[in-house]
Amino acid sequence: MSTLDRVRDHLRAHPLVVDGALAAAVLACMVAASFAEPHGHSDTTWGTRTPDAGGLVLMVLAAAALVLRRRNPMGVLAVTGALSVAESVTGDPRAPVAMSAVVALYTVASTTDRPTTWRVGLLTMTLLTGIAMLAGPQPWYAQENLGIFAWTGMAAAAGDAVRSRRAFVDAIRERAERAERTREEEARRRVAEERLRIARDLHDVVAHHIALVNVQAGVAAHVMDKRPDQAKEALAHVREASRSALGELRATVGLLRQSGDPEAPTEPAPGLHRLDELAGTFRSAGLPVEVARSDQGTSLPAAVDLAAYRIIQEALTNVRKHAGSGARAEVSVVRVGTDVEISVLDDGPGDDAPARPEENGGHGLLGMRERVSALGGTCTAGPRYGGGFRVHAILPLKSRTGSTASMAATGSGRAVATAAEPSSAAAVPKASTGDPA
Repeated sequence: MSTLDRVRDHLRAHPLVVDGALAAAVLACMVAASFAEPHGHSDTTWGTRTPDAGGLVLMVLAAAALVLRRRNPMGVLAVTGALSVAESVTGDPRAPVAMSAVVALYTVASTTDRPTTWRVGLLTMTLLTGIAMLAGPQPWYAQENLGIFAWTGMAAAAGDAVRSRRAFVDAIRERAERAERTREEEARRRVAEERLRIARDLHDVVAHHIALVNVQAGVAAHVMDKRPDQAKEALAHVREASRSALGELRATVGLLRQSGDPEAPTEPAPGLHRLDELAGTFRSAGLPVEVARSDQGTSLPAAVDLAAYRIIQEALTNVRKHAGSGARAEVSVVRVGTDVEISVLDDGPGDDAPARPEENGGHGLLGMRERVSALGGTCTAGPRYGGGFRVHAILPLKSRTGSTASMAATGSGRAVATAAEPSSAAAVPKASTGDPA
């Protein structure tokens, strides 16, 4: 910090010191002006008149009042104006006490609003100039009277200009600070949404593949002694599921890499083109899955394609985990106008089924609903009449609330879901999935 900045900060911290110095300077100017003869034309112009004791008292009182000009601008203006009026009617020689009123008027104009400045300025100009013209010792047209009028008008104008500039600078500073706060809040919001999206992807990947690994490992342990060939096959499925889980985890975590980190995997995100492969992994885990599609040839946006795949993956995972060993699943993907409808049903146990995972704090259904809601669609999940569970999602090909890709990327919005099974406009199979892990 430079010396000038330190001095400026010190003066701002001690305004009375500044006002005291200003009062002393104004007093010195008034005393000096009281000795000058404004109409003198000879070498004896200076010192041809001297102020009397009353004039000196008025000048000292007016200058002393200026020390409090920041604390009570209107009061100081009233005091200095009254002293100026008193000086105008006391006779000759005159003391320029009106100089203190000019400074007080400037302070009022710089600290109040424009209407107040106009009213107070006009009142001060009229009062001081009128009394000087009517009751003063000089003729009404004397230059001293015109000087009072001019100096009070300039003081009001200068104070108003300073106040306007100060307000303009404050407004610019406030806008800059508000814009900075807005940028920070937007950055925090985007970070939170991205964290939610990554957490949802990680949950989908881990819940699906770990469920398959758990099932196949259980099968291998059960048949290891009696049917080693079947145990080897189950272990092969375990190895394949774990390899796939690691690959998807690597792709997801790759999004968090910094610019100097090793190159992230470039494998495309999964979509409905891998639906048969996904169903095959569940069939190999012992869950019969039937797939019915009427969307062939439909080009889906990347966000919709990924969301559809994740919804089916999570729903089938829940069927495998919660619907029982004898359950069957049906997957339906239907194009209806500008929407794609996805249904995953199972015929697992009905009223005798244990509590669903969502009731115990699971996040699978919540994640599905968030995905669908982020795209502007709807998702319903609930038990079927007569047993089983159903997940039904409607994904618009074009987001109803904005860009589909950007909405899905941020993962914003609240899920729209109900527990009852709604009627569908499309012919989709009746089945249900278990709740999320």
